[in-house]
Amino acid sequence: MITDLRAADWSTPAVVLKFDQNVLHHGSLGVIRSLGRLGVPVYGVHEGAWAPAASSRYLTGRFFWQPSPEDPQQTLSGLFDLASQIGRRAVLYATDDAGAIFLAEHGDVLREAFAFPRLPADLPRRLASKYSMFQLCRDLGVPTPQAMLVWSPAEAASFAARAGFPLIAKLTTPWRGTAGQQLRSTTIVATPSELREICACAHETSTGLMLQEYVPPAPGQDWFFHGYFDSASRCQTAFTGVKDRSYPAHAGLTSLGRAVPNSQLEEQVTAMAAAIGFRGIADLDLRFDPRDAQYKLLDFNPRLGAQFRLFTTGTGVDVARAAYLDLTGQPVEAGEMTAGRRFLVENYDPLGAVGYWRQGELGLRSWVASLRRVDEVAWLARDDLRPFGLMCARMAWRGATRRFSARPSSASQPNARGPSVLPRAAAGPRYRPGPWVIQKSLDAPDVTESNAQGERV
Repeated sequence: MITDLRAADWSTPAVVLKFDQNVLHHGSLGVIRSLGRLGVPVYGVHEGAWAPAASSRYLTGRFFWQPSPEDPQQTLSGLFDLASQIGRRAVLYATDDAGAIFLAEHGDVLREAFAFPRLPADLPRRLASKYSMFQLCRDLGVPTPQAMLVWSPAEAASFAARAGFPLIAKLTTPWRGTAGQQLRSTTIVATPSELREICACAHETSTGLMLQEYVPPAPGQDWFFHGYFDSASRCQTAFTGVKDRSYPAHAGLTSLGRAVPNSQLEEQVTAMAAAIGFRGIADLDLRFDPRDAQYKLLDFNPRLGAQFRLFTTGTGVDVARAAYLDLTGQPVEAGEMTAGRRFLVENYDPLGAVGYWRQGELGLRSWVASLRRVDEVAWLARDDLRPFGLMCARMAWRGATRRFSARPSSASQPNARGPSVLPRAAAGPRYRPGPWVIQKSLDAPDVTESNAQGERV
């Protein structure tokens, strides 16, 4: 067993693959830094040079590309092109559900060029879909909120009578109701009249409606599990923690979390993973329900979670490093989880804190006090400052754009475009060496200047 990470072989390249077009995805930056600090040659797939993660000093190379799961052949062609430019087999990380689903369903032809977990082809899609995940949990006896697909108001009323209000309603597409409110893909339904309106929406758009039992949130009862499972579905490293704050409040991504050992939760999740034959990195969200003293599974993400850097062991192993060692044929003694670590997402936590303040659950003093005990943040790192600076610029631009678009005059400028717009490269991924190795990249007057082929970079 390798007990010292410095004794491991970190020469195999790694590729961080991202389908999601969210340029502020801090999980991909976490992988780049975690592996790059050990000397791994890391290559990232980014929307463009202005993506904050693309500026990390720990990148060996960047590929400016937006792969599409809707066009498997073009995406496979792009990945083969990427592999040919790297020149040797690399460990491949999927950082979103679309990437995990794509690799499971279409990725077998890539295995000569990339190393990544081999999952049952249909499993990531079943886990990522809320209702099929509920069916899977029901078949395995895993605690999860009750759910039902309804196709008529009568079915919806019947489920509501059993589960009670409030309910969670999940639509496939956002919809604007007759009263003018925006009903998003996931909505808390508080009254029978709101339920009837959403049922009318589902009927109008010819889509099914998923209703789910609402498990009331409580401080310290939102949990998550991060782990890595090898080719035999054995858990090589397991971490549990509490989601102290999220954005939006109680319903979104983790903005402040802490590592807390929970053997009962760990046993529940590892038993489920073994039963379904899961392999690779997993990120699960659970909520403790005091009504029956059970941890209810809310989400099973079959890929790396954005807040994974909250968790490390005493030997410095996180899930990204555990996956790398296993996929390159190197055993590792992970060791015990470092308890008490805190992780903050600095661009989202202030926004999430406002929601908790409005609900009377957080004050200014308690919020400031919670910031003093943070061990690691998503963006700011003394040894890698550029991503933080670009993140701040992106957040400032986003805020300014929203304020501008809220003005009536903005309607008269339908063609106004900000830097978040980047045309998809038709010819596949374009490569550049390490982001700040070539000094002319720093001095370029405009990173959106057209190149010789008319593409914007």
